[in-house]
Amino acid sequence: MRSVTAVVGLLVLFELVSGFLQAGIAPILPSIGDTFGVSDSAVALVVSVQLLSAAVCAPAMGRLGDLYGHRRMLRIALACVAAGSVLCAVAPAFPVLLVGRLLQGPLVALMPLEIALVRDRLPVGLARRAIARLVGALTLGGLLGGLGMGIAGKVFGDVRLALAVPAVLALACVAVSMLAIPESVSRASGRVDWPGVVLLGLAVLGLLAGVSSAGDHGWLSGRVLVPALLGLVLLGVWAFVELRTAEPLVDLRAMAGRHVAPFYFASFAFGVVYFGGQSPNSTFFATDPDKAGYGFGLSSLSIALAMLPAMIASIAGSACTARIAGRIGYRGALIGSFLLVGAGFVAFAAAHAALWQVVAELTVMGLGMGTALGAMPTVIAEASDPSRTGVATAVYNNVKTVGGAVAGGLFGTLLAAPAGRDDPSEGGYVAVWLIGAAFALVAALLAVAARKRET
Repeated sequence: MRSVTAVVGLLVLFELVSGFLQAGIAPILPSIGDTFGVSDSAVALVVSVQLLSAAVCAPAMGRLGDLYGHRRMLRIALACVAAGSVLCAVAPAFPVLLVGRLLQGPLVALMPLEIALVRDRLPVGLARRAIARLVGALTLGGLLGGLGMGIAGKVFGDVRLALAVPAVLALACVAVSMLAIPESVSRASGRVDWPGVVLLGLAVLGLLAGVSSAGDHGWLSGRVLVPALLGLVLLGVWAFVELRTAEPLVDLRAMAGRHVAPFYFASFAFGVVYFGGQSPNSTFFATDPDKAGYGFGLSSLSIALAMLPAMIASIAGSACTARIAGRIGYRGALIGSFLLVGAGFVAFAAAHAALWQVVAELTVMGLGMGTALGAMPTVIAEASDPSRTGVATAVYNNVKTVGGAVAGGLFGTLLAAPAGRDDPSEGGYVAVWLIGAAFALVAALLAVAARKRET
């Protein structure tokens, strides 16, 4: 038992660092633009390049792990992330930094590989608790990354020195990965469907590029329609190819059953709720009430402190997922968490005049979000074929990311400032929160509709 706990502890460390790297880039994006003398639109490439790489790496590395060993691919993924992090820290020019971000794409493959590894090596009960700890570590790492990199940027006064912090952490993870982590025993048969990898990556890239810019350019803009429609076409081509491939990257026929398909649709709705509410909530906190008639005029540090109870509740929810599911089942925990998130959104829409109200409502939502984050990967993994756990959980991550991109475009449109005003209307925020509640309810209903996998 002691050796099992130690191994899970090492995987938890990887997720802490993963969360740190994923969330830590946001506070220093303006400094990156200033250091390299590039425009705001160019700085956006720092995020989009990593998403492009992630869209390809997540399913590809998940499938390679299923075929050749999840520990092996975990080490390769960590080595790529470390190389990219070091390159970002020493980059002499902006294009070199973008190459480093491209190499950081395998960050999103770490969780699927770890879930597949613990599911293969541990009994069901221990595996479920391990997955909950991994998700909790990712959430905590994100909190530490957002605060830590913001502080590092201010203390060092040099973005390259700030970027050296995640580089050191990533290099440490590579060294730790060579310790007592056992290789998975089960192996899938077949080969990697490289055409499927490329087509899926390009389709997700098109969808992300299109819908993420809808808030700035409008849904009918060519900058939105062209890449989004191209992404949909490529997604159709990908599905056509996968259905006719003997050894597909994603077994669409297996995913079409009612034991798993509703969870993938719920993942999309969850992505809308999880990613979509982050930016609107922050801007609402920061809005000057004397000018807009709503908001609290908080500084960046005050916003972080106001959101801290919600982050703590999210970490607690993900850490307690296995215990909650032990009483009501994983599907019950998932349904309950979505309903809790929906209730928080409705309360937010109804009462947001006092700061204590909003903090309390966000805390309720955070508890639901954390529990959903802990339960969803377990539900997806256990509803999928054991030999394809890695790619199944990787596809879940991609679907959730696309949902977040759609939310970004939709909510950005709703929060566009009316003519002659600097701030969005209060009704725009209320619409965002009610849409969030609707998607949370849809996710709960989809979880209800799913059937138990027959074994």
